[in-house]
Amino acid sequence: MADVRSLAEVRPMREPGKRMRSRLLDAAVDLFKAKGLAGVAVAEIAAAAGAYPSQVTYYFRTKEALFVEAACREVLYVARQAEIAAAAARTGSDYNRRLVETVIGSPGLALFVEALSLTRRRQDLAPLIERTFERLHGEGDRAYAQVRQSRGWAAAEDAATIARRFWTLALGVALREGATEATVAEAVEEMVALLPHQRDPRPAALAGDA
Repeated sequence: MADVRSLAEVRPMREPGKRMRSRLLDAAVDLFKAKGLAGVAVAEIAAAAGAYPSQVTYYFRTKEALFVEAACREVLYVARQAEIAAAAARTGSDYNRRLVETVIGSPGLALFVEALSLTRRRQDLAPLIERTFERLHGEGDRAYAQVRQSRGWAAAEDAATIARRFWTLALGVALREGATEATVAEAVEEMVALLPHQRDPRPAALAGDA
């Protein structure tokens, strides 16, 4: 019984910590999107979250670690938004286009690219990036496989391969292009052309442009 009571006492203590951590991440994402990593001070993040600078270091150790975690969380959010946007697509080409248009040029992808660059000199932060890639690939694989099955689409490659190719292309474009309206539009067309179209086995008159 003593062990049960101790667990019950610990759980309520953890909840305020989770809420503060979430508040710091929310505040940090907004500031990092607006100013980038170098333009934001720990004190500024703490003030925006209604916290103390010592709480930033307590939960995240360094501003760089907070930045990487915020960027990883944000790119997973972007991936989820892309999944939602693409779920209503009626054709394979429209599915690809919705995915690409949601992801390319998004501030969340730009943050993640900056986090990737940061981890080249901060190898201690690389495991979080690696776990995020695993989630991006795994969730993209799952979402695409579900939509493909529900629509009866056929594809020459398996869902996991296509999911990995999508994020490889997206990150490559983000590293190369500035996020102006013109370059984003060009990048969308480039990625749509490079991604394989899912083939709809229905007669052409019913399948549309899949």
